[in-house]
Amino acid sequence: MEFDTKIKIVVRDDLESWQKLNVTAFLMSGIAGTQDIIGQPYKDKDNIEYLPMSQQPILIHSGNSEQMKTLLQKALTKDVVISIYTEELFKTYSDEDNRAMVAQFGTEELNLVGIGIRGKKNHVDRLLKGFELHK
Repeated sequence: MEFDTKIKIVVRDDLESWQKLNVTAFLMSGIAGTQDIIGQPYKDKDNIEYLPMSQQPILIHSGNSEQMKTLLQKALTKDVVISIYTEELFKTYSDEDNRAMVAQFGTEELNLVGIGIRGKKNHVDRLLKGFELHK
């Protein structure tokens, strides 16, 4: 199946493994919850139903803090949707606290540890040119 959009997640390369996984899940939830990319439920041979998942592939990249700041600034000028996760969110315990924490910082002050992007293929590919796939 061919898609005219692309989804990419970037996590900061110096995070612990559990943090990378956590950030990826949170960033994807923002995209999945707002972008109408979820397919139909799955059923196994015994007719047990499971939740649906994204219909689109999701590529995971890594980058350093400066690359992420630059990526966000560039992404803000393109026709893409963006989800963010900042380092401070590792210390909060609710969605309300998360939003309040992010609101304390200007765009250029955000201590980014993750960015999720969905948009036209060529926009997303250009934005992430030079970013390595996560290993």
